[in-house]
Amino acid sequence: MSRSLYAVNQSADARGSISVYDIDEGHRLIRTIQTVPSIGDVRGVAASAATGKLYVAYQDVSGTGMIYCLNIYNDEILWNRAIDPGVDRLAINPDGPLLYVPTWEGGSADHINVVDAATGEVVRRVFFSNRSHDTLYPLSGPIFQETKANDGSGHYLYLIDPKSYAVSKIGPYSGILGPYAVDSTSSYAVNNVRSLWGMQVADLKTGHIVTANIPDHPPGDPGLLHGIGWTPDESEVWHSGAWHDPHVYVWDMRDRMAPVLKERLTLRSGRGSHWLTFDLRGDYGYVAPNKNSADGTEIFDVRTHASLGVIGSSEDLLEIDFVNGKISQVGDQYGIGRR
Repeated sequence: MSRSLYAVNQSADARGSISVYDIDEGHRLIRTIQTVPSIGDVRGVAASAATGKLYVAYQDVSGTGMIYCLNIYNDEILWNRAIDPGVDRLAINPDGPLLYVPTWEGGSADHINVVDAATGEVVRRVFFSNRSHDTLYPLSGPIFQETKANDGSGHYLYLIDPKSYAVSKIGPYSGILGPYAVDSTSSYAVNNVRSLWGMQVADLKTGHIVTANIPDHPPGDPGLLHGIGWTPDESEVWHSGAWHDPHVYVWDMRDRMAPVLKERLTLRSGRGSHWLTFDLRGDYGYVAPNKNSADGTEIFDVRTHASLGVIGSSEDLLEIDFVNGKISQVGDQYGIGRR
């Protein structure tokens, strides 16, 4: 088996390409795939082992929300389409036929789009809140969604049934939600929340929410800490600091509703981070720099917490494994639980 990391490049000098790294060979660069021109801001990535396709959501240099579809087997761009009214961090159905596409955190649309993954056609809209941002389809489902709505609806985490498209919600949280991650059984979600030095944890079965505060945090309002994930074995949750805080905070999650801060990892850049995720086995953590920065994405040993080096700047990255030339499994841009 070969394990590859597909990292959509975000720095200004490399946008419009994907770097492919050999995970088991020290993250050696295998090749760089040239994709589409005029990318202004990469917004998300998803892939399907069943179909062999990879999808990148982005805004072009004019601000139009776009998605392109890449054939993983031959690096061919199959389609590249505008998605009205916008795009953000997308998710994919486990079998690969549908994409779930938020309509952009800076927009005003009160829905997400369901998109035919084969053609890029919008086939359905799901209405519930505005300024939709991060969409996730964890191992046990359903579809999860947070929004940046400032009318009160952004204080909830939304759950969307993938068959009926019925919408339910968890909350309210203490503020507008940011990135989040869900465990393997969809029992618990961990959330970045605006103006919170720490995180909130929700029991998705009972709706109970607890707050885990960072002691001795830097002064001032953090804004929105942006980046959070479970290690695949779910023993820890890692999350980013503020944009100016060069630390990643590691929480012991043996008691899901009583996290204990166990370590602060210091980033080589001396600056903050904007996203993090893990490989499938839980060997490596990938901590991305501030949005569209030229700083590298830092690699950590998940077990020892040691920094191992950097790859090119990317927060939209996931693992793709091959056995005898065929895709056997794909990872996720989110740090979801896999226990």
